[in-house]
Amino acid sequence: MRQHLPALPAKDIIRILERHGFVQVRQSGSPAIFRRLDGHGTTVPIHDQRPLGGSLLRQIMRDASLSVDDLLG
Repeated sequence: MRQHLPALPAKDIIRILERHGFVQVRQSGSPAIFRRLDGHGTTVPIHDQRPLGGSLLRQIMRDASLSVDDLLG
């Protein structure tokens, strides 16, 4: 069964990615591109304080190879 994910603003997601070794490589407009040395990368849309919903959050986690525990812990 899927675990319910909280809606988080982009700044919180960026902090989580940085804590797991991701660095921002570029930004053009809204989307910011993050990469890690092992080749994993993801895109995070930045829209003021609007939270990112569950499906987008799951896609970012999948792209970054992060688990729900990584996100919530």
